[in-house]
Amino acid sequence: MAANSLPPDTRVGFLGAGKMAQALASGFVKTGLVQAGNITASRRHPEAPNILKDMGVMVTGDNKEVVRRSNLVFIAVKPNMVEAVLKDIAETVTVDNLIISIAAGITIATLQKELPPGTRLIRVVPNLPALVGQGAAVLSRGITAGEEDVSLVMTLVRSVGQCDEVPESLQDSATGVSGSGPAYAFAAIEALSDGGVKMGLPRDLAMKLAAQTMLGAAKMVLESGKHPGQLKDEVCSPGGTTIAAMHKLEKAGFRGALIDAVEASTLRARELGQK
Repeated sequence: MAANSLPPDTRVGFLGAGKMAQALASGFVKTGLVQAGNITASRRHPEAPNILKDMGVMVTGDNKEVVRRSNLVFIAVKPNMVEAVLKDIAETVTVDNLIISIAAGITIATLQKELPPGTRLIRVVPNLPALVGQGAAVLSRGITAGEEDVSLVMTLVRSVGQCDEVPESLQDSATGVSGSGPAYAFAAIEALSDGGVKMGLPRDLAMKLAAQTMLGAAKMVLESGKHPGQLKDEVCSPGGTTIAAMHKLEKAGFRGALIDAVEASTLRARELGQK
């Protein structure tokens, strides 16, 4: 299989049609990797309006139909719904299906218990910026998943951002950083723009400045190869405005709060996997 391409008969299914399924499917279609007509998704109320339907994806209320129509099947329901979905599709899954779970906290071993022996399984932690081609994801393989399976899923997920393979033991930690991370970034952008408004900026301009600043800072980290602490120091002139602001952030426990947020998300992902 050539880089950035998929076998022409690739058919993708989503068990669940929520925000993450929408983000991934939209990315696959926008990049031309998968035609909308080769994607099927299931949801409780298939007749209701949905982004996937608007894209031309077939939306059904039958999980088994998704499995029958797809060789790559993404489990994209909430963690508390995974067990019921697996029981529903277990007798329909065949050797032709590669099952990819994006459900937070649900281990490969848990998936395997409900599916036929030898089912090929891959676990992925994606995030919402996949919707705009800037996702950050990690992937772990089950023992029956082969190199071609991993390559196939990597190609798909990397079409909407970056993806790295990690041991499954690191999946919950990745959830804490990148899976939940967009929410931390959105909160920071909102707070920065609120600060701008407090100090007199129009709301639209404050929001634009805050969002573009976060985008630019992230790009500098990724492209410069410099440690974020070094880049921070380069912004902080002696006796200047930024070091005064950083003092306030340190006093408020800004860094510690983010570390605590990652820890809380990671621990919650582990709890979900134990239920």
